Amino acid sequence: MSISALTHRVRVLAAPGDRHDEILTPAALDFLGRLAAAFGERRQEVLKERRRQAIRIAAGAPLDFPIATSAVRTDRSWRVAPPAPGLADRRVEVTGPPEHRMAVNALNSGAQVWMADFEDATSPTWDNVIVGQLTLLDAVSRRIDFSTAEGREYRLGERLATVMVRPRGWHLLEEHLEFDGRPVPASLVDFGLYFFHCAQRQIDAGYGPYFYLPKLENRYEARLWNDVFVLAQELLGIPRGTVRATVLIETITAAFEMEEILYELREHSAGLNAGRWDYLFSLIKTFGHRTDFLLPDRAKVTMTAPFMCAYTELLVRTCHQRGAHAIGGMAAQVPGRDPAAREAALAKVRLDKEREAEDGFDGSWVAHPDLVPVCREVFDAVLGDRPHQLDRTRDDLEVTAADLLSVRRVSGPPTPEGVRTNIAVALRYFDAWLRGQGAVALDGLMEDAAYPHCRWWRSWSRSTRRPGRSGPSRTSPRGSSARPWSTRGTGRASSSTPCSFPICWPRSAWPSPVSPPPPTSTRAWNSAVPTPWDR
Repeated sequence: MSISALTHRVRVLAAPGDRHDEILTPAALDFLGRLAAAFGERRQEVLKERRRQAIRIAAGAPLDFPIATSAVRTDRSWRVAPPAPGLADRRVEVTGPPEHRMAVNALNSGAQVWMADFEDATSPTWDNVIVGQLTLLDAVSRRIDFSTAEGREYRLGERLATVMVRPRGWHLLEEHLEFDGRPVPASLVDFGLYFFHCAQRQIDAGYGPYFYLPKLENRYEARLWNDVFVLAQELLGIPRGTVRATVLIETITAAFEMEEILYELREHSAGLNAGRWDYLFSLIKTFGHRTDFLLPDRAKVTMTAPFMCAYTELLVRTCHQRGAHAIGGMAAQVPGRDPAAREAALAKVRLDKEREAEDGFDGSWVAHPDLVPVCREVFDAVLGDRPHQLDRTRDDLEVTAADLLSVRRVSGPPTPEGVRTNIAVALRYFDAWLRGQGAVALDGLMEDAAYPHCRWWRSWSRSTRRPGRSGPSRTSPRGSSARPWSTRGTGRASSSTPCSFPICWPRSAWPSPVSPPPPTSTRAWNSAVPTPWDR
């Protein structure tokens, strides 16, 4: 892998802001340029593989565990790297955007881990991206203390949560940074700026640069991340294997390659996480062309549904047989001030976390610091003084491809109230997202991009899968009644919008013969979904 001198440096296309120069230093931009030069073309290749897989599934190809990698799954000898400092005990992890107040509250919450989220919980305005990096730099340097105009003080305590960072997915671009005439991949921006400024600081503090990797769909994307880690460590003189990364299994295709993903990242792996709401979104999106994959209202698809049980049980079994942590899904409840409502919310969280702890998970996520004590109490009861339960290898468990796809057992008719709720929550979230807010409390739940994604696609699948209707025609003329959204299918915003939400319509809804004009903005385009102009 070449690390020779660059002929072009990353250009900043945005106006300078307060303290931006602390993050966008010439050395940091040069580091980003080396990453973009080394991995830009490979990123395009893994996105092409996503499109090829989508075409195969839409054409009726069965989704199954890959035959080509059966040797990896049957080889019982390999293991991932041992837990890194600060990641041995992960019974409670709190998540949220990298914003100063949230950072202080999360670090002081009593959770073992704070996952600073540049992805679903952050609306990717330029200011949010750079302020998020400044927040992490200040937190790692322990200079994040501040007081509000009302006199409220935010101060770091003695015992702090371990920091993990979730960059944006491979499918997104950061249009405010340009390398060789093209936008820099957003994942490399979020990873690279944090790694450049904070990796050595974290090592000096006794920890390391730790990450969550979102939206992976197959082993090739995990291999790409592993190579990014290797080069980044080499460029900054950091020992190989210092990086640790937990992969979110939040796509249906990744669920069939859990072991392969761990194998590709094994020297840098910190386990897998059950990203359950994005997982549902992926299932609906991937099989949107199938009438037998129509799901009922969100409240009726719980984690006790057979196909969701199969997904989480396989994740625990896979992780523990390879010495990796299995981290449970998000508890999104926001405890209110009303005592009865608060008690009801905490009871739901407790029940959810009891199920996860009993299933063998080593820890779980919460979206609000007030949920940390409940989650801790549940996992304390199961773990005791042990940091995890990796010894529960679940050898008695066997999960098949049919188990992962057994949605018929929870199928049911949609309700008008469910459709109204989906649309209302999605639109309210989009409104907040376009105003720069990525984590929004709505109806007692902390909503991020995963939730409206799932709600929006549920509404789409219902509207196109009514009795007697097989869905939009791929050959229908542009602007026909089969595509009432017409110009909204691109997933990109016009240049007049501050940022664009990655709304992605199913492949079956796109007309093959006619190509829409190239959009004017590249921010937050979900190129995971094939589009006519990039075939």
